[in-house]
Amino acid sequence: VQLVESGGGLVQPGGSLTLSCVASGFTFSTYAMQWYRQAPGKERELVAYISSTGDTTTYANPVKGRFTISRDNAKNTVYLQMNGLKPEDTAVYYCARPGWRTLWGQGTQVTVSS
Repeated sequence: VQLVESGGGLVQPGGSLTLSCVASGFTFSTYAMQWYRQAPGKERELVAYISSTGDTTTYANPVKGRFTISRDNAKNTVYLQMNGLKPEDTAVYYCARPGWRTLWGQGTQVTVSS
């Protein structure tokens, strides 16, 4: 049972990145999924949520209108499309399966800098 993120990197302000998270070991299509981020010296914060079917999505205020969460249940993958990136988006991004015990990925670093 695991989550593996990819797609992070260094990007200039205003740029875009798409993060991916591949799930294995459980029935992905029956779980809601989330993306979190943790900046240096700060607590981990929820960025986006998507329901098991993808019909419902929610976003944290700082990323509304810039980030899009989506999923492909046939590929056991959840995505986070990030546009209009700002230096304050710099963080380690984690995907998570919520539940009585949250399942976390290992994280992928996103750095927004000129």
